Amino acid sequence: MTTANNTDSMSTAQHQKQLDEFQRRLREAAGEDLEALVLYGSAAGGDFHAGHSDLNLLCLMKRTDAPALSRVAPVVRWWRAQGQPDPWLFTLDELRQSADVFAIELLDIQRRHTVLFGPNHFQELVVPMTNHRLQVERELRVNLIKLRQSYLSAEGGRKDLLRLMTDSLSTFVTLFRHALVACGEQPAPHKRGVVEQSAAFFGFEPAAVTAVLDLREGHRKPPEAVETQALFGSYLNAVDRVTAEVDRRLA
Repeated sequence: MTTANNTDSMSTAQHQKQLDEFQRRLREAAGEDLEALVLYGSAAGGDFHAGHSDLNLLCLMKRTDAPALSRVAPVVRWWRAQGQPDPWLFTLDELRQSADVFAIELLDIQRRHTVLFGPNHFQELVVPMTNHRLQVERELRVNLIKLRQSYLSAEGGRKDLLRLMTDSLSTFVTLFRHALVACGEQPAPHKRGVVEQSAAFFGFEPAAVTAVLDLREGHRKPPEAVETQALFGSYLNAVDRVTAEVDRRLA
């Protein structure tokens, strides 16, 4: 029988092979236009779960005009065919100028990244924290509204509700982490720690969010008898509580 650890090791080797092949293809296609290649997110922060986590990449290019894009497009299409999200493409100037409007995303990359090729420009990147606070408030409110709207469309079906919660979880854990940052706290390094810390700081019961995290990461299968309406209610209450507290604390 293959153990969980062996499965994880095999998966890690497979993902490293994907990364190596992407880098090879990208360097060949982009040539001197490639400034740097950066891995970010859970795969760079020790919180990666095979089957649920993506390999997130950011490419710094010297040029992003149509001819430069056309050369790397086949590589991006190959990467997408591996089941991975499209990489972000920036020039270095664009990266610096975008720190005010992508404060959450770039602060996350700055804190958890691995440079696969080229210099580490994130060491010197300045992310305006005033803009960060505003983005955290907006993204929490926008995604809370989306969660409510998606619930209305789900028609209360068990599978639909479970999928809604597991699909939205990564976004909300990220926003919980940044809500802690915006309120002057040092967030825990991993998702479970962020959930527990957020529950204590903002005042919600963490059990529902932790249960959804277990389902998403495959630590347990959804039991047939699970009361999805009650689970969703508690999950929604947690998101609502964090959103309201951030609005109150940062007013």
